[in-house]
Amino acid sequence: MADTYVAEKRITINAPVDAVWQALTDPELVKQYMHGTNMQTTWEVGSAIAWKGEWQGKAYEDKGTVLRFEPKTLLSTTHWSPMGGSEDKPENYHTVTYELAARGGEAILTVRQDNNASQEDADAMAEKNWGPVLEGLKAVVENAGAGS
Repeated sequence: MADTYVAEKRITINAPVDAVWQALTDPELVKQYMHGTNMQTTWEVGSAIAWKGEWQGKAYEDKGTVLRFEPKTLLSTTHWSPMGGSEDKPENYHTVTYELAARGGEAILTVRQDNNASQEDADAMAEKNWGPVLEGLKAVVENAGAGS
């Protein structure tokens, strides 16, 4: 997978890193911004992670493995979805990495997803999938902060 294309999207969130980390790891919060998915994992490195739900009237179950879990800094998992049309084998999995950094009272979140077929596919993934997901995460976190 050395010659794969990486989708990358970055967003600034007007909230502390702690709040963004919670939104990345708490299944109830993930469900609010990630297409209503039910995420299940223990967050132990090497453990399974699954995302289940319904998308455009079709049930799905995406899966992967937790690769790295460094609280308030870095989260990395593999990911495979049957909706992508590929066979469930290692070379068809993506690695999705979330990097979190503090800047003043804000959090900078960068998401990278590797193993895209082309740079065009990677750019489309960054804009059409990760863009709305990160905007949703930002809204969940900032709206929660407004009420506290």
